[in-house]
Amino acid sequence: MLETASSAPLASIEARGYTHPEVLVSTEWVAENLADPKVRLVECDEDVLLYETGHIPGAVKMDWVHELSAPVVRDYLSRERMQQLLRAKGISDDTTVVLYGDQHNWWAAFAFWVFRLFALDHLKVRLMDGGRVRWGEQGGSLFRDVPRYPEGDVVVGPRNDRAIRAFRDEVLAHVAEHLPLVDVRSPEEFRGDRAHLPAYGDEGAVCVGHIPGALNIPWGLAVDPDTHCLRAAPELRGVYRIDGGLKPDDDVITYCRIGERSSHTWFVLTYLLGFRKVRNYDGSWTEWGNLVGAPIEKL
Repeated sequence: MLETASSAPLASIEARGYTHPEVLVSTEWVAENLADPKVRLVECDEDVLLYETGHIPGAVKMDWVHELSAPVVRDYLSRERMQQLLRAKGISDDTTVVLYGDQHNWWAAFAFWVFRLFALDHLKVRLMDGGRVRWGEQGGSLFRDVPRYPEGDVVVGPRNDRAIRAFRDEVLAHVAEHLPLVDVRSPEEFRGDRAHLPAYGDEGAVCVGHIPGALNIPWGLAVDPDTHCLRAAPELRGVYRIDGGLKPDDDVITYCRIGERSSHTWFVLTYLLGFRKVRNYDGSWTEWGNLVGAPIEKL
């Protein structure tokens, strides 16, 4: 059992006012369902070696570099490879998939987004609120044993990029039409002081700055630093609707540096606040800052 008394007080997911509370599960829910054979915990981390140091019992690893990405072209895996990957992890059509990871679920949210690229709506795909950090702070056990499951039988359909993925020409059209773009990077990156987060090597793009007209709403504003969980809907509306001026009917494109932080904001806007059309520009600044002739603003 988790030591809930040692963590910061937190309203239940159902009480936070989300449009789709069913996409989140708590660490307590995970602890209570560890033995359920129809629940598959999937850890997806920025640090692709972190899983090996210890993971939630029964969790399998999903490597965003070597498993979710195409081996040569900068793109994602094919339908056939996605189906093979999920089946190898013991996932069937009746499995509840619970994604979690480091960095407050950056890459878990990215994996969730990739699942949606394949329109896997028949699967129950969830995020564990608070990720690895909350699990650890509550005294949750971590094991190094790698589980083995019988091959699953999930059926994966064709990939549909157009619904939730934006490409550079669509971003250019957004700029021309003055439609909402949300830059979820740090203020330093947005201003053009750096090409990457301050804690990382300053690399990834020839030019620095932001896409013209973009709003800077750092992804971390959606997370309560005391609990490591997502903020309640009224607080999120304050961040994105009141301060950011966004409306649920807006055609919104999110971006960051390589698409993982912006998938976190895509998740928040789409599932927690009920925005109807949000797309993630996964090319993000690594593509835009290297494009010849692409318009750029700096502060």
